[in-house]
Amino acid sequence: MFKKYSILTTALTVFLLAAGCSASQSSSDNEKEVTLTVSAAASAQDALEEIQKNYEKTHHNITIQDNFGSSGALQKQISQGAGADLFFSAAEDKFQKLVDDGDIAKKDSTDVVGNEIVLVVPKDGDSPVKSFDNLTDSEKIALGTPESVPAGAYGKESLTKLSLWNKIKDKIVYGKDVRQVLSYVETGNVDAGVVYKTDALISKKVKIVDEAKADTHSPIVYPLGIVKDTKHHKEAKEFYDYLQTDEAMKVFEKYGFTAA
Repeated sequence: MFKKYSILTTALTVFLLAAGCSASQSSSDNEKEVTLTVSAAASAQDALEEIQKNYEKTHHNITIQDNFGSSGALQKQISQGAGADLFFSAAEDKFQKLVDDGDIAKKDSTDVVGNEIVLVVPKDGDSPVKSFDNLTDSEKIALGTPESVPAGAYGKESLTKLSLWNKIKDKIVYGKDVRQVLSYVETGNVDAGVVYKTDALISKKVKIVDEAKADTHSPIVYPLGIVKDTKHHKEAKEFYDYLQTDEAMKVFEKYGFTAA
């Protein structure tokens, strides 16, 4: 009798363990693999890539792919139906266009970080530019295309406020985004360039020679929103919330961003 009882107990234990493993496996299988596409301003690339890497470590079913570019170009892509789950813009007006058009719900949007505009020159070159004050001494100046690149628009505002725009506009070499502007300066193809402070800080080939005062341009704010047509709203909302946490903000600050 004892032997039969022992065999029954063992069989029951094995059954329960198997059932538990099966339930666990089933739960794991139900956690579907999701790829989120984030359309983001080029100036946020380094910070976002680190934040996303941290996020994926604890969210094994989530893969985040980025579409970096100028905020104006990204806004047009989303307006035309390009697949994106979240939009992280460097310009409020480009972002607001999507809100006004119904592509992003106001309740699914928020301002995350801020930035600054700086003047940079090649670190090892002999640029004549020492500050905005003597920018007219340069032969070529790099700037993002103001119509589509927020850093270019802010830069143009500052240069106009400083009564420099009309004096230097014929010397400007335009870039498709702020990273291209940075590249022009790094390679010495221009004497100086106007970029975000965050971009200048990640490059070892340029140095900051001046900063545009806040009262010379509109406030620089990076809004974040969930694209209405996302097929993964739950997962997009979770990452949207994570980008506003203290953990994510520490990374943003590490790369030179400020709290919005």
